[in-house]
Amino acid sequence: MNIIAGYLMPHAPVMIEEIGNSQTEKIIKTVEAACFVGMEIEHLNPDCIVLISPHGPVFQDAIFVYDFPLRGDFSDFGAPDIKMEFKQDEILKEEIIKVAKRNNIPVVKSSEIPLRKFGVREELDHGVLVPLYFVSKYFREFKLVVMSFGLLPYEDLYKFGTVIKEAAEITGKKIVVIASGDLSHRLTPDAPAGFSPKGRLFDEILVKHLQNFDIEGLHSMDLSLIEKAGECGLRSIWIMLGSLDGLKVEPKVLSYEGPFGVGYCVARFLPLGEGESKLKELYDKRMKEVEKRRQKEDPYVSLARKTVETYVKTGKIIDVPQGLPEEMLTQRAGVFVSIKKHGQLRGCIGTIFPTRENIAEEIIQNAISAGCEDPRFFPVEKEELPDLTYSVDVLMPPEKVKSKKELDPKKYGVIVRRGKRTGLLLPDLEGIDTVEEQLEIALRKAGISPEEDYEIERFEVVRHF
Repeated sequence: MNIIAGYLMPHAPVMIEEIGNSQTEKIIKTVEAACFVGMEIEHLNPDCIVLISPHGPVFQDAIFVYDFPLRGDFSDFGAPDIKMEFKQDEILKEEIIKVAKRNNIPVVKSSEIPLRKFGVREELDHGVLVPLYFVSKYFREFKLVVMSFGLLPYEDLYKFGTVIKEAAEITGKKIVVIASGDLSHRLTPDAPAGFSPKGRLFDEILVKHLQNFDIEGLHSMDLSLIEKAGECGLRSIWIMLGSLDGLKVEPKVLSYEGPFGVGYCVARFLPLGEGESKLKELYDKRMKEVEKRRQKEDPYVSLARKTVETYVKTGKIIDVPQGLPEEMLTQRAGVFVSIKKHGQLRGCIGTIFPTRENIAEEIIQNAISAGCEDPRFFPVEKEELPDLTYSVDVLMPPEKVKSKKELDPKKYGVIVRRGKRTGLLLPDLEGIDTVEEQLEIALRKAGISPEEDYEIERFEVVRHF
């Protein structure tokens, strides 16, 4: 076995005594567990450590591999004297990239993009430095490969983990894989990302799945729960777990704490021998979920999907099909079409008031716009079509409100206006739980300052998904 261990390690700078001072004592179990990991890695004596950080550049559809000199310090956290530098394992890095390309997983090296042009420094981030601070206390004789995950589906991240495993086997190197990541950032009212009761639940479920090495359970976690938890470790975890695919694994959660509103978990996964691969099972489950979703589509959603699929494949706009419900052919309304890919927004365009002869034509026009003309995203490509989900919101006529007390982000969408500037936000969106959050986003979309005078309207929708 070339993958000799996998670890989950948090990256809170407060874990380091020179930075945290007295606060470090509040997470002493986390610190002790991190030190244990360092000592155990020294005993394992790997040739290379592969570390996945959530705080490097993150691409929508690609893994980012650090290609610059691997050095950094803790200047941003008031400790510039703590400097770290590591040797890059060029052979393993290039083999990982080569194997990833064979498996159709896009990889971008930092040398291929002008990081400084985008204000990104070519130095290691704290997602790398904190875990390796504890490793380096006990073990220095290793080379390093560092990457940050992409916003790929979890199955593809798991598959990338198998790429790391294959590259390790090809090069003959003994590898330790570290997933750097904190859990929920919403555990308490003073938490960095604000409080959500879902934060603690997310951490409890995730830690349980890690303790049991339950890949299927992890894959079945509710996407809305993940979204509301405000975590930054799950995608790193998926890559690390993928590197252990096909192996029998002894899991152990070494510690879990969350005194600062953020969940810190240290866990270790030791391979014991050959086991069963979960990769095909994960992809099969994904395809079954897509098929199940298609079977449940109502005519509104089905029309939006077929419109996008036809336009992307052929460049043609479909005609209004036969057999639609009468209200889609005789009624007029504003319509928003939203497209998601693996739980992430992929496009959303709509009309506040009707612009077409009927709702069906409104859906067709806005579905094409959402898929191919939303300026926030590249146009949808053919390869993405099986992974897309759609929702259609049919808007009721808006009405003016005199007070914010008349708003409810779960029931009503909101429109803000000042002159020609207009911002709209649909109701019942994940992560938007208060009127203040709803108005803040709508104002930002409109380019209206909260200090300006502006009008507010509310509207209801009939949502199809």
